Amino acid sequence: MKTASAFLQVLDKAETKMKQMGEALAAARVFYEAGNVTQAYESAMKLEEASERTVLLTRALPAYTGSPYAAMDTSNVIALCIPVEIGFTAEGWFALRIPALLPKKQTGSADYIRSFLYPAMREFFMGKEPVRFPDCVLAYRHVYDRSRPERKKRDHDNIEINMVSDIVAMYVMPDDGPEVCAHYYCSAEGTQERTEVYVVPREEFPMWLVTEKSMPEKGVTLYENRQIWSQKDM
Repeated sequence: MKTASAFLQVLDKAETKMKQMGEALAAARVFYEAGNVTQAYESAMKLEEASERTVLLTRALPAYTGSPYAAMDTSNVIALCIPVEIGFTAEGWFALRIPALLPKKQTGSADYIRSFLYPAMREFFMGKEPVRFPDCVLAYRHVYDRSRPERKKRDHDNIEINMVSDIVAMYVMPDDGPEVCAHYYCSAEGTQERTEVYVVPREEFPMWLVTEKSMPEKGVTLYENRQIWSQKDM
């Protein structure tokens, strides 16, 4: 009975959030069509917040049925809906691409980052030899859709980036402390918004800076296994 009660409680909360989404969506349409962009923006932000909270609720809902397959099936759905690209560049740098601009919230929970990134990283490294970059630069490249009328620069000190850094460090770095890792942030225009993360040996970072200027619209090619690059290969 406890499980059934909890399931219904989460279901009720999700239903409430979905009603809020409907109201915010309708308001955004009315304001935008009336030419009131400021109010349309406010309604759009309410819609975005309500949808984020709804996702978190519905993501937890299957587990409240008591099904032993809930976690695995939910992870499979997340992997299909949030296709994280992970691999190594031709130079041997670790890289991942997340199909979203991460920085959105300054406070609250970033558990949704863990919910899709940790399983993706775990699956990628399963059966592979451990990889460690003991002295490196952790570079974040925020790619903006150039067609957006507003491209506000990202705030680099936020809970989403901190969460990503922790997960990346777990797999390819001793840790993300300043004694073994420097942080770098930059922005670029593209056809689709995404967040790119690179782990680059410190002595090779000047080369990454040069490479970054000419990275292709869809991102650099990523490989399953790391090839060690050296000055002799140039």
